[in-house]
Amino acid sequence: MTQLNGGQLAAQQLLASGVDTIFGVVAGPMVEFMGGASEAGLTVVGCRHEENAAFMASAWGYVKRKPGVIVAGSGPAVTNCVTPMHVATESAMPLVVLGGSTHSSGIGLGAFQEADQMAFAQPGCKWLRRVDSTERIPEMLYLALGKSVSGRPGAVYLDFPAEIVSRKIPIEEVRLRDRPPKIARPAADPNAIDELADRIQRAERPLVLVGKGAAWADAGDDVRALVDQGIPYITSPMARGTLPDDHPNFVNPARSAALKGADLILMIGGRFNWIFQFGGEARFAAGVYLAQIDVAAEEMYSGANLSLGIVADASLATRQLVDALDGRKLASTDGKWLETLRAARAKNEESLIGPTTSDAVPIDPHRLIAEVRDAIPRNSSIVIEGETTMGIARQILPCYEPRAMLNAGTTGCMGVGAPYALGAKLARPDAPSVAVLGDYAFGAAAMTVETAARCGANVVFVVANNEGIVGHALQDSSFPPDAPGIARLLPANYEKMAEMVGGHAEYVEKPDEIRPALDRALAADCVSIVHVRMDPKAMRLSGGVYLR
Repeated sequence: MTQLNGGQLAAQQLLASGVDTIFGVVAGPMVEFMGGASEAGLTVVGCRHEENAAFMASAWGYVKRKPGVIVAGSGPAVTNCVTPMHVATESAMPLVVLGGSTHSSGIGLGAFQEADQMAFAQPGCKWLRRVDSTERIPEMLYLALGKSVSGRPGAVYLDFPAEIVSRKIPIEEVRLRDRPPKIARPAADPNAIDELADRIQRAERPLVLVGKGAAWADAGDDVRALVDQGIPYITSPMARGTLPDDHPNFVNPARSAALKGADLILMIGGRFNWIFQFGGEARFAAGVYLAQIDVAAEEMYSGANLSLGIVADASLATRQLVDALDGRKLASTDGKWLETLRAARAKNEESLIGPTTSDAVPIDPHRLIAEVRDAIPRNSSIVIEGETTMGIARQILPCYEPRAMLNAGTTGCMGVGAPYALGAKLARPDAPSVAVLGDYAFGAAAMTVETAARCGANVVFVVANNEGIVGHALQDSSFPPDAPGIARLLPANYEKMAEMVGGHAEYVEKPDEIRPALDRALAADCVSIVHVRMDPKAMRLSGGVYLR
């Protein structure tokens, strides 16, 4: 009689649920799980650290619109996943952490790697459970996978006691959950849509804010139909590409003027959090009418003085709004408001011409980001991390595909860049994946390079080396002149890490060397590192240009 252990059973359920890739570190008591997944034909990405593995899974899941799955051993392996769970939940990315735990017979006796893993996971999760029998593994996995992508995506945790993973059951007793329900997206209240349509019709200076919830809902076509009526729009950092950034009504470069000048602001699938200054009056016009579309009702209570909240799927509600506006003449169709913002956008973009074309040595970071912009294909996955690097990239580096730009996100977590880039590459293998990372950001997860090499993933890591955390600025401003280099870093030869794993390495010191190095890295059929020595004293431009 054929029997399956808990790991093999879990692998069968993952396949039945449409998950073909998992991430993790091989460790007890989940060895059977990883072996069963490999045996079943899943792509198993063996990583160097659970934190990196979980970030990879988050990115893979977000890009694919599927649950990203990580398998972790017991004790410290699970606590290593706590930060990624928190980040995934706050940044609305689907992550399923499957954690092994010590044998139940040893609980309370000081068992190997014993920990209260449920307690560690709880604050970072939207749902968690412990599997109570081998027979129930398919059912519990089915629930966990579904919870991670339902409503607002986030992290879930499923705990597997050791004896449940290793136990075998006859194949005849296996009951897979292979018929996921067809779930209708929640539509908006028609009365609320009519009220919003009336307001937009009368508004002289309407503005749409696009959050990554719109990207998750694949609302790009619907948002386009709305803004094509002459309405300017701004995106949150990770919502870039929901509509291509070269849409004529994209006004991120005129963000401050747009927020301060609008008399009506509609948020679609985003939050009035720090990214949008909490919707506060300091950045918004007095008396501005604020409306919000979000799948989560609790988002209607925030720092913003919201006038109308619509609980609905971002795509469906936006389409309803477009239909409600059909045949109406908008007060803003004279184009004055949009042209004002386009002029502000052009002025701010013009202010960047100098630094983006600078031939200075050491290299101005604006020049590096501009060279990346001009070198990468339009369909690229783009990952940005690092204080100076991220700020400048938001000014200069566009995105044209939905869910193709990833960065530190809502939590501002450092160390996500390198693993996000690998997760994105595995999710979109036919598209280039380019990570532009500060030297500190790269170093936080640099061994991802080795994982990429083993996976055969030709990620291009561009290391913007300014020799410290915010270059030399933080060290110089926060510590005595004779203090050791607490916030500074050695001018290490980061490109050597690519050579270490048989990858492609480039070292760049002069501006005219950047583009040829990028072209060679993009053409290489292996993982690449382009190490660019930056001016350690250079900073991003501030003011209206900075896309916070």
